Amino acid sequence: MTTAPPLLLKVLCEPAAMAQLDERDWDLLLRQTLASNLAATLGLLAEEAGVLAALPARVQRRLGWARTVWERHLQAVDFELRQIAVALRETGVPLILLKGGAYAAAGLPAGAGRLFSDIDLLVPKERLADVESMLLLHGWAGTHHDAYDQRYYREWMHELPPMQHMRRASVIDVHHAILPETAAARPDPARLRAAARPIPGGDGFYTLAPCDMVLHSAVHLFSEGEYHHGLRDLFDLHRLLNGFGAEPGFWAALPARARELELARPLFYALRYCTRLLGTPVPAGVLEAARGGAPNPALLALMDALFLRALQPPHPSCADAFDGAARAALYIRGNWLRMPPLMLSRHLLHKAFLSPKAEPAQ
Repeated sequence: MTTAPPLLLKVLCEPAAMAQLDERDWDLLLRQTLASNLAATLGLLAEEAGVLAALPARVQRRLGWARTVWERHLQAVDFELRQIAVALRETGVPLILLKGGAYAAAGLPAGAGRLFSDIDLLVPKERLADVESMLLLHGWAGTHHDAYDQRYYREWMHELPPMQHMRRASVIDVHHAILPETAAARPDPARLRAAARPIPGGDGFYTLAPCDMVLHSAVHLFSEGEYHHGLRDLFDLHRLLNGFGAEPGFWAALPARARELELARPLFYALRYCTRLLGTPVPAGVLEAARGGAPNPALLALMDALFLRALQPPHPSCADAFDGAARAALYIRGNWLRMPPLMLSRHLLHKAFLSPKAEPAQ
């Protein structure tokens, strides 16, 4: 692992430093930024820091293109949310947006420059059939037709199989919880729904409460097995913490809410790596309270070795000889956290050897 922080991490911590970069620096920074899916975010940070006009013309053009893509993306998301609202209005189900869709719809700083591929909804488990039926009637269709995949999602996971619109190709993930049925930790989704907040002017959509939004972001990042967007998702947490940290009572409530929802471990990791990699300002008392979710010292040393690699920009300039092994270990860990050992063994065996393989295109 490299000893000096990657250039992108330095810039995310201190955006004004972009004004001091030379052409060689910019070549490297843009490569790291594109690999991390943070190009539009970088441009907005430069504008916020008042240094955009001081950047080389080619850099301004590149960041301007990225901003245009993001702005078009926001327009598409707004249109898609209106279609979803129309499709599901008759159900009367409160529609809680998660992750990128929530950040965009609520106008949160975490959504600035952020691109995402699908819209995530949280609904009560007992209303899944109603929601799915109405989406089917309005043009969405399931994307996983294998019988094993259907059982995997419907019996074991925390969501329906992803649904894609037949004309617009937009994708919806309908969740009933934030962790799988088979996971050891089981945050009560009813508590999340009860604390959700309506989005002003949001056509009936809600977001999770501030503490819950941070905890969901943390559990999503630190319980997953793939880290292609690891730095982007960590930067989401950084911006959520910075934004909500100004609200009265937020910091005092966060560790207590994590314990209540069985998410003390993901919160510990979120605060540890946000402060280490991005310099997120977290009160000392909150860091101390979050230490109750820490693993034992030996396991923590191992997780540092893994996460401090996986949360770097996914670019060759940020990798060392152990990067691939770290990401592979985290992939195995992510699956391990989702299922008990016997079920996991059967699942991996089925996916590797028994699932029907698609015929090659002729």
